[in-house]
Amino acid sequence: MAAPSVFLLAVSGEIESGEFPGFDDLYCKFSFVYGQDWVPTAGLEEGISQITSKSSVSPTTLVWNFPIDITFKSTNPFGWPQIVLSVYGPDFFGHDVVRGYGAVHVPFVPGRHKRTIAMFVPESTSRLQQLTSNFYFAFCIHNSAGAPERAPDPPVTIPPSLPVIRVRSQGFVTVCFNVMTKDLHKLGYDVGQGPGPQGLQQA
Repeated sequence: MAAPSVFLLAVSGEIESGEFPGFDDLYCKFSFVYGQDWVPTAGLEEGISQITSKSSVSPTTLVWNFPIDITFKSTNPFGWPQIVLSVYGPDFFGHDVVRGYGAVHVPFVPGRHKRTIAMFVPESTSRLQQLTSNFYFAFCIHNSAGAPERAPDPPVTIPPSLPVIRVRSQGFVTVCFNVMTKDLHKLGYDVGQGPGPQGLQQA
């Protein structure tokens, strides 16, 4: 039997909940970003949740329980997929504004995992910069990932070449992952115990 030429990564789970003190009636957008050797074969690369509100049962938590489900194939673990989140809600005038950006790598060890992602927003010293920074921040970071160009959100990890932008922490989002892999070992990759994709080592 011929050796496999690709390995598979299947990811399911849900964007479980968020905590954003002082904000309510929020929804979450997600997208997956990944290296050039990766190809989605099933599922959705991006989506948008319902609007959810705090309740007497969970006065500090916004519960989405929004499902994620996608399968990738690749020949190389470099560019291991990340899920990128952006949370939006109404401002004083009822316009949707960003309440937080965040990203995390899909866990590389098979099994069920829970990740709490710190969310952040760009911060400016002047009022004019404050009005434009959200757009500029999302546009620059998103396009730096090499993903197809579309509306300027959401951001991903910041490359070294991007100008320094001040950010501040603003809430958390909890995501649950169910991860399965196939043929990683047959291609010579050993799943180590490191904290991220760098834990993958060639046998």
